[in-house]
Amino acid sequence: QVQFVESGGGLVQPGGSLRLSCAASTRDFRFYGMGWYRQAPGKQRELVAGVTSGGITNYADSVKGRFTISRDNAKNTVYLQMNSLKPEDTAVYFCNFRVASPGSWGQGTQVIVSS
Repeated sequence: QVQFVESGGGLVQPGGSLRLSCAASTRDFRFYGMGWYRQAPGKQRELVAGVTSGGITNYADSVKGRFTISRDNAKNTVYLQMNSLKPEDTAVYFCNFRVASPGSWGQGTQVIVSS
């Protein structure tokens, strides 16, 4: 199973920014669409941003214009730049393939947006 390791979360004030990183344990990374997901307390995990192998991106309406997903195929890494953070962005953030592999979920990285 491919494994993903997320990092970069933390506590940030509303309006602040964070950059999340996710390293993948596969040399075939460049062939896969990737996604960033999040799970808030008491809620289901949701896809917030995706990027195809060709670099085409898509976003959930709730983060459009504030979050940017990008990838570095040379480093087998996908990023999520999060700006203008809101308290409702508080969640554990995960990465996975754009069509998620159930056995590949990592520990995620916690993002808390609070004053």
